[in-house]
Amino acid sequence: MSRAVEDELAIRALVARYCHAIAERDDKAWAETWSADGDWRVLGQSVRGRDAILAHYQKLVAGCRFVQQVATDGVIELEGDAARGKWQIAETILLVAGSAALNLGRYADRYERGADGVWRFARREFSGQYFGPPDLSAAPRPTPGWNAKP
Repeated sequence: MSRAVEDELAIRALVARYCHAIAERDDKAWAETWSADGDWRVLGQSVRGRDAILAHYQKLVAGCRFVQQVATDGVIELEGDAARGKWQIAETILLVAGSAALNLGRYADRYERGADGVWRFARREFSGQYFGPPDLSAAPRPTPGWNAKP
């Protein structure tokens, strides 16, 4: 198997580990998907550093009983020990209060291979397209610049 194929499969596995850690509420596994100085841009905020990213994530999911995120249609561009990618996501959420929500959007990613040979997120930027009732009755949000490279 070529190095490029191995790298792409490793990045796809990274995204899968990220999604599984969300569903399993495994904060340690989720945090380990980030580089030490990673940058997470979500909901209009930018958070840098693995510890700060984990604290922000924990705050976001604190009001949720259940979250399941599915990433699809990943496109990855390899650049040596760095790479770029973009993914469409669908997230089903059950809030502590009992209501359900659907979150649809896209991630624009940058990945880096660490000194240990493991691929991690160097940057993830989420652009939301929809957040609201699962019946899609809320207005969608525009996502300008999606075609821009992460």
